[in-house]
Amino acid sequence: MSNFLSCLNSAILRKIIFSCSLIFWGIPTMAEETVINAADVSWMLTATTLVLFMTIPGIALFYAGMVRKKNVLSVAMQSFAICCSITIVWWVCGYSLAFTEGNFFIGSFDKAFLRGIGINSMSGTIPEMLFMMFQMTFAILTPALMCGAFAERMKFSALFLFMVLWSLFCYVPICHWVWGSDGWLFVAGALDYAGGTVVHINAGVAGLVACIVLGKRIGYGRESMAPHNLIIALVGACFLWIGWFGFNGGSGLAANGRAVMAIVVSQLAAGAAALAWMLCEYVENKRFTVLGAISGAIAGLVAITPASGFVEPGPAVFIGLCGGLICYFGATRLKHIFGYDDSLDAFGVHGVGGIVGAILTGFFATEAITGTAMKPMWEQVWIQFESVVATFVYAGIVTYILLKLVDKLIGIRVSPEEERMGLDLSLHGERVE
Repeated sequence: MSNFLSCLNSAILRKIIFSCSLIFWGIPTMAEETVINAADVSWMLTATTLVLFMTIPGIALFYAGMVRKKNVLSVAMQSFAICCSITIVWWVCGYSLAFTEGNFFIGSFDKAFLRGIGINSMSGTIPEMLFMMFQMTFAILTPALMCGAFAERMKFSALFLFMVLWSLFCYVPICHWVWGSDGWLFVAGALDYAGGTVVHINAGVAGLVACIVLGKRIGYGRESMAPHNLIIALVGACFLWIGWFGFNGGSGLAANGRAVMAIVVSQLAAGAAALAWMLCEYVENKRFTVLGAISGAIAGLVAITPASGFVEPGPAVFIGLCGGLICYFGATRLKHIFGYDDSLDAFGVHGVGGIVGAILTGFFATEAITGTAMKPMWEQVWIQFESVVATFVYAGIVTYILLKLVDKLIGIRVSPEEERMGLDLSLHGERVE
């Protein structure tokens, strides 16, 4: 009997010591496992995969099909390299600075290197590690979108350094503003369900600044720079469309009716925007083009992104139509009026579409979808406007400073000889046969 009691006491003592050590190191005890929801976890694993699929291979193929043949591998390599580098940045401190409590501007280093996040750490009904991974895919996608604005003329080494710095000094702070629990736009009540400001305006404005700083491509406006393979671009656009279901549908972090509605309104907005863009093309040029159709669909998906978890189907169609119409003129008129070379219309589609969607979210967000009380419409519209202006100004200034810094350190643009040869051969020593 004494041996039994001794063993029992030892077992109890070990459990007490184990539990205390878990608490000391910031790892939740097993009691917290009970809040996990298997359906939510399954859906979020799927959504995370879908969002990563948007960058590799989605953006990689979408952009690769729209550049000239001599630059196909370079733009695909940019997306792949960004995926690799931002993965490590997010692990080191990106996630911690974006999503831990710090101040109104930025988070803290409390979870740098994912310190204190164990397999049982929870974020709502899913493991925090899964939430971290889902948000990592957003951090990867955003700089990859930007690359379309300055395609065919930036040094790979400069791009690599610039994207790491931009992720830390531009993406992470804006992410914290909008989605961090103590971020100033979050506290103000700005609505951005899946990244209208954080992803699309941020990337679009940064791309606009970058293409202006880099200057126009050699021969721009004089030589043909038509897409070399629209089938590849079409496949990439289809991958993006499918991946967007995880992008928007997963942003509620749950497998529920709101996730379903986010997917439904995304589909409707994409279809409406594609039709609107095609109509504009037909009125102006008396033809429908593949490039126009896929550009319109992406514009609709961009526009609905901030509103996807807040609006019903009818407003979603309207947002899609506005996104298609306004982005058509943004992509085909603005760069000619102001004389900048936005190679693949990154600002014309993502920047302009993100602005349209963010503002319209204020008009159409409804309690019927959110399940919570909403601010008066015009008050919400003003808050949305503030978030757009803040993102536009901050992203523009920080991007300009970082580009000038990188240019001073290693130079940002390839030589004229390398550009004429094509970046595939001049920078990577490879080419598509």
